[in-house]
This record gives sequence, structure tokens and C-alpha cells, in this order.
Amino acid sequence: MSHILLHSYSRQSPVEFYTDSLIFRPVRSRLSPALGSLRAPSFRWWFLSQVLSASGTMTQGVAQSWLVLRLTGSGLDLGILGSCYMLPVLLGGPWAGALVDRVDRRRLLAVTQVLFILLAGALAVLTFTGAVRVWMLFLLAFVTGAVSAPDGAARQVYVLDLVGGERLASAVSLNEVVINVSRVLGPATGGIFLATLGVPFCFVANAVSYLPPLAVLLTQRRRAGRGAAPIRRAPAGPGAVRAGLRYAWSTPALRYCLLMAAASGMLFNLGVGLPLLATRTFHLGGGGYGLMMATFGVGGVAGALLAASGRGMPSGRSVRLFALLTGISILATAAAPLASMAFAALGITGALSIWFIARANTLAQLRAAPSMRGRVMGIWVMALPGAQPITSPIVGFTAEAAGPRAGFGLAGAALLLAAAAGWRSLADAGVATEPAAGVTAAPDRSRADVAAGRPEAPALQPTR
Repeated sequence: MSHILLHSYSRQSPVEFYTDSLIFRPVRSRLSPALGSLRAPSFRWWFLSQVLSASGTMTQGVAQSWLVLRLTGSGLDLGILGSCYMLPVLLGGPWAGALVDRVDRRRLLAVTQVLFILLAGALAVLTFTGAVRVWMLFLLAFVTGAVSAPDGAARQVYVLDLVGGERLASAVSLNEVVINVSRVLGPATGGIFLATLGVPFCFVANAVSYLPPLAVLLTQRRRAGRGAAPIRRAPAGPGAVRAGLRYAWSTPALRYCLLMAAASGMLFNLGVGLPLLATRTFHLGGGGYGLMMATFGVGGVAGALLAASGRGMPSGRSVRLFALLTGISILATAAAPLASMAFAALGITGALSIWFIARANTLAQLRAAPSMRGRVMGIWVMALPGAQPITSPIVGFTAEAAGPRAGFGLAGAALLLAAAAGWRSLADAGVATEPAAGVTAAPDRSRADVAAGRPEAPALQPTR
């Protein structure tokens, strides 16, 4: 690679050899496992489609916020809009996870993409005709959140279906790359459309952005059908939801990963704590706040690639360590005496937080019993981002009562407390993702076991 960049000679010069050995080979060796999941064609197309889809979602978010302000001029209405979206995600997470455990994930995702297209199309029609009212935006945001709950849980498990446990760390981390790239592309596209074409075209763009994932899901049918493992049907009804909640809480590693995910939501909802820190503490304008957002995003992309370069299942020790480091970096950002130091700390926080959350997500998926994986990831979606309707007002109240530094730093304190609470439960050095010699899979539970609320056995049991 490097000798092509330096010269077109067929053999490397000493300078080329030296450059390749010291610079490019270490980079290639580090990026190779990070991009390993992209070697699977099905995931590669899914990943590319998600970049477009997530960017479209961000584009619509910009337009919705602008439209609410144009209709009412109320900041409270902006908060209500966010709550309307997040409330069904918070309340419906466990139910959505139970649904994911019962149905074909690919077909479920195909249905949710169609519903997202229809909802974005409805917003476009309402704004094109001038019939839109703020209550309509609230209603459509609530319905979109209700669709997002099963969609989010299904996406988590579908990635494992595509790449398997060995490459899951790479796939989950690349999903964080998608999120951070969309934070740049989406608002930029939304701003351009608002300035040129108008609000309706932001909604049209979002509707169109769901077509690539839908096409991938439909064209991957035969390949997934031959290679995917048969789906174990979970029992329906409240009993399945209670069994999922009980299982997640009674499994220490899962319990503390979920608690840390909920705590980190106070950081990832940057629209609450960061604007106050930027404007009131460091006296930056809109451009400075935007640059802070971009700094966090760039750090997040780097953290996602670093997380993706890990091999095998993340250990509990690594998850708790990164939670600890992330909490410290958040507090360092909040306590920075100068804006320049805050920017540096924010970039580090972006990298560490995404590195941490990617490893925690991977560990939660691989530690969960296969028959419970959908419900566990439904609870994960309930914790992050579903808990934001609860945590965001807490951050805002703290910032108003004790100052912006305290409001932003609250996420760090909460994450440190969650890491400390789960320190002993996350003390393992990692376990194999596949049954090794002398290990057998735990038997399936009967419907009577689930109905009785008896806890599920671990996914792997050592044989005696």
C-alpha cells in the first residue's frame, strides 16, 4: 500500500521499506480486526445502508426541531417533542425485546423500515400542504418512538445474526461509527435543505434513506435463510417480559452493564449539558458549541475503531475499566479551567465513551442466553437511549441549580458509581464466545419454567 503511495516502482526503496514497516503496517494490523465484520458481504451492505438511514434520521430531527420553533417558539415544546419520541422507547423496551425473541428479526426490520417510510412521508405531506400543527408533530413522534423500540432491539440482534459472535465486537463498534458519522452528515444535510429546498424535503430525504436498508433486508432473504440458526419461539405475553426483566437483573454482568448504559445516556444526550457548558461556562457562541459537538464526534469515531480492533469477547475487567476512565474524563471536561483544555478532554471523552459503550454492548449480547438475547437488548434500548426522558431533566435541573459544570459532570459521577457497584461482578478476564471442550449449552427452558418465573440457566455450563 505505502509503496504505491510513494512510488510506482516494482520494488521498494529503503525509504519506502522503512515507511511501510514503521507506519503503514502497524496501522493495517490495527485496522484489520476493526474492519473484520465488513468482510461479510451481508453486513457490509447493511453497514453502508445504515450510514444513509441514520443520516436521514438526523436530517429529519433538525427539521422537526426547527418546525416546532417556527410553530410555537417554545423551548418547552422542544422538550415535549423529545419526550414523545423517547417515552415509548422507555416503556416499550422489554415488550419489544420479547417480540424480537419470537419473530424473524429480518422480517421485523423490514416491517419497521416500511413504517418509518410511511411516517416520514406523512410529515412531508403535512408540511407540503401547510396542514401541520404542533400536536401532529407530537403524535407522529410518539408513533415513531413506538416503532423504534422493536426496531432498535432487532437491529442489535440482527447484527449478531449476520456476523456471528467472533466478529460482533467489530460490528457493534462500526455501528458507533455510523452514529457519529450521521451526527455530522445529518445536521449538515438538514441545514442545507432548510436553507434551499425547505422543511418538507428534509422529511422526504429521511423517507428515501430507509429504502437502502429495506432493499438489503429483502435481497438478503435467501442467504440468511440458509445460514441462520432456527429461531426459538419465546412465550408471548407479560410472562415473557417479566422473565426477561428477571433474567437481566439476576445476571450480575448484564445488570451492571445496563445500569452503566443508563448512566452514560446523560452524556450521550449532548443537547442538554453541553450547550450550557459551552455558553455559560466558556462563553462560546453557536460556532463554539458546534465545534465541541464535532470534537466529541471525531473522538467517538476513533474510539469506535479502537473498540472494533479488539478480538473475541470483551472481558468484564475491560468494561469496568473503560467505564471508570470515561467517568474520569467526563469530570475532567466539566472541571477544565480553560476552553482549550475542555476541547481536549471532550475529544478524549468521545473516544473513551464510545469505546466503553461498544464493549459493554458486545458483552451484554454475548453473555445473554440465546433465548433471552432479544429481551436483554430490548432492555438495553430501554436504558440507552430510552432512559433519557428521566435523566435529561435531572441533568438540566442540576445545571440550573448547581451550575453547568455540575450538570455536565453528573454523567461522570453516575458512571463512576455504577462502575463501583459492579466492580466485583465484572472481574472476569473474558470467556469464550463458543462452547469449548468440556462445555455444553444449557438446555432450553419449558413454558412452565417461564410462567413460574424460575430464572434461566446461564448460556454455557461447565461439564463435570
